[in-house]
Amino acid sequence: MERKILVTVDGSLYSSNALRYIGQLFGGIADMQFHLLSIVPCNVAPAGREWMEEEELLNALSPESRNKYSSQKRYLKQAILQLANYGVSAEQVTTSVHLSRMGIAKDIMHMGRTGLYDAILVGRRGISKLEELFMGSVSATLVDQCHDVPLWIIDGKVDSRTFLVPVDGSFYCLKAVDHLAHVLKDNSHAEITLFNSAAMLADKSTNPPEQFYELLGKQWCEEHLTREDSLFHAPKQLLLDNGFPEERIHWLQTFKGLYPSRQILRQALIDDFGTIVLGRSESTIRKGLFKSTTDQVLYMADQVAVWVIG
Repeated sequence: MERKILVTVDGSLYSSNALRYIGQLFGGIADMQFHLLSIVPCNVAPAGREWMEEEELLNALSPESRNKYSSQKRYLKQAILQLANYGVSAEQVTTSVHLSRMGIAKDIMHMGRTGLYDAILVGRRGISKLEELFMGSVSATLVDQCHDVPLWIIDGKVDSRTFLVPVDGSFYCLKAVDHLAHVLKDNSHAEITLFNSAAMLADKSTNPPEQFYELLGKQWCEEHLTREDSLFHAPKQLLLDNGFPEERIHWLQTFKGLYPSRQILRQALIDDFGTIVLGRSESTIRKGLFKSTTDQVLYMADQVAVWVIG
């Protein structure tokens, strides 16, 4: 099955980091498709802007915004060449430049949903975490409001092709692994480590196999979720079912630590993981500062990609 990733770009260093990330991870994999999307802020009054034709909006733009629109079109041509250097062919890449209608983050979410993309990738801007927390950013808004499309947040220059996947036996953990298994099918570059710590088990509740039937199927659940070693076996089996090589799936468990977020980030730092893959439930959607493990990991993450699947 063809996989489609929506990649947001703006010509900045952070966009180049995002292109580098997908190029290194997916170069040479033919059934991956990438749409590079640039959204230009629009100086036209918000009232009625959502319903205006693109040509009307272009005619109403300020000279500065019009120049930005043109420069983004030129940048997208360069971006295609940059990806080609990593082995992502031009046939795998489509591009578009849009004028913002609802706000950049909302425009991205709308396209991610209507285009049925497997994930939305965004490079985190170079502002401090404190500025991002109080002033907001596109990536922060997406994390806060986009819960139905997986998000890939790229922080800095990520070179490692290794994935750290915290597992705790929950439905949302397996949903995250299911997404990872689908995206990394037949990937010859990636290494995956399934990680569990005592801190993750502190508030773990029992999840009966029936809870997973709709996602994974009754027969699969009864075969793989009723074993004593299902905490590790079930996510590993999902990866194997999607063609990921067994020799590149690893298991790591620690009985240290009090806080899941700190244990996850500590392990990512120690072993130089490039990507952390997190599942989140509806109950952990942010309602205040640092409410969930996902929020904490995203706030403290540095020079690492974080995938959030909700």
